[in-house]
Amino acid sequence: MRRLPLHFKIIIGLVAGVIYAFISSALGWNEFTINWIDPFGTIFIRILKFIAVPLVLFSIIGGVSGLSDISRLGKMGMKTLAFYLTTTVIAVTIGLLLVNVVKPGTYLDETQRIKNRISYEIWAVSVGEEIKDDKNFLNNPQYADYVKEVSGSEQVIDKKVEQLQNNAETTTEASPLQFLVDMVPENLVFSISNNSLMLQVIFFAIFFGIAVAVVGEKAKPVAQFIISTNEVFLKMVEMVMKVAPYFVFALLAGVIAKMADTPAEVLEIFGSLGSYALTMVFGLCFLIFVFYPTILSLFVKGMTFKKVFKNIGPAQLMAFSTSSSAATLPVTLDCVENNMGVSKNVASFVLPIGATVNMDGTSLLQAVAVIFMAQLHMVDLSLAQQLTIVLTATLASIGAAAVPSAGLIMMMIVLGSVGLNPAWIAIIFPVDRPLDMLRTVVNVTGDATVATLVAGTENELKPQEALV
Repeated sequence: MRRLPLHFKIIIGLVAGVIYAFISSALGWNEFTINWIDPFGTIFIRILKFIAVPLVLFSIIGGVSGLSDISRLGKMGMKTLAFYLTTTVIAVTIGLLLVNVVKPGTYLDETQRIKNRISYEIWAVSVGEEIKDDKNFLNNPQYADYVKEVSGSEQVIDKKVEQLQNNAETTTEASPLQFLVDMVPENLVFSISNNSLMLQVIFFAIFFGIAVAVVGEKAKPVAQFIISTNEVFLKMVEMVMKVAPYFVFALLAGVIAKMADTPAEVLEIFGSLGSYALTMVFGLCFLIFVFYPTILSLFVKGMTFKKVFKNIGPAQLMAFSTSSSAATLPVTLDCVENNMGVSKNVASFVLPIGATVNMDGTSLLQAVAVIFMAQLHMVDLSLAQQLTIVLTATLASIGAAAVPSAGLIMMMIVLGSVGLNPAWIAIIFPVDRPLDMLRTVVNVTGDATVATLVAGTENELKPQEALV
């Protein structure tokens, strides 16, 4: 067991956690699992998150201050943002193509879809939203009984949906350059203590690193202190990863135990949204197993599909377990530097930015989920509206980066941009948690891919044959 590579140990932990969760739910042990096993998974995520912020801080300062030519920083930043925006647009486009071909929202019972359509028309009238297609179920005598049934049902807005809607409205009403304002910290100590303010930590780290580089020889003790401190945090990551498989077991057991009380209920949740879940899984897996490895094999000499997964496998598995790019960041940095051959300067600059603003998996979600919900309500979105989804999802991924539950808030913004009811987001809640695990794998894999591409253009990438 000790000789097994880390990613194999984590896989064993994942599988064991899932098997245990189904057994415990079948035997009625869910309360025990949630009370006595799940907390260890929470502890694991907390450890990774508290390491992530100082690691980002010292890694970026060390990387920027180590640049011999500061003018390279601007070029590197432009390349990084260009690559991240490109992969985001591609992810949204893949999602749109997939959901239009599969049409997962049409597999629901026709009667229920008609009722959904009537409910949509009632909502549109109540908020003054223009219906852009030529259907009119509300005033059609053929559906009078359905209208009466739908109108008589009481609409209850979930508290979570209401909170997300408030946050989405705040984000939408903000100035177009508000995200730039939000990048600048008012209080550094507060920013470091809040994981959702990672962009502010990155801003300070870059600024401080530039200052250290400009001061030069006089700041050498400061630079040495930063490098040494960063090594200590990396050692902490190494120590935590030795027990990662056990924590991963606790995480997965807790996730499934919280989803439902019995195995049948878990399967029922996926059955009700099966077409949507399968479409999402296919799209996300396409990005993970086809798109990113293809890009790397084309642009990085000596890189093969097998090497890609061997090199960043531990980070991918950690992302799946934690559902957090920020919590996975310490592991991603380790994999990209030591396995992919990316220099510390590039990795420490590109990856923290990616963990904050790069949301390829979440952007694909916007496309698939929004079209799926439109199909459920028999709403036909035009090509112009679907292009609006591409643009809005791309821009929202930047604007909502520092907001808690950013992915769901992004979706509400996208729904509103094409005239659909933001409250529909509650439809996908039952399967969002497990799909979020897979989305995080996409995000982390995208971060590693962009970091490798940027390093290649900066001549900061070790040849694959030189890596052990």
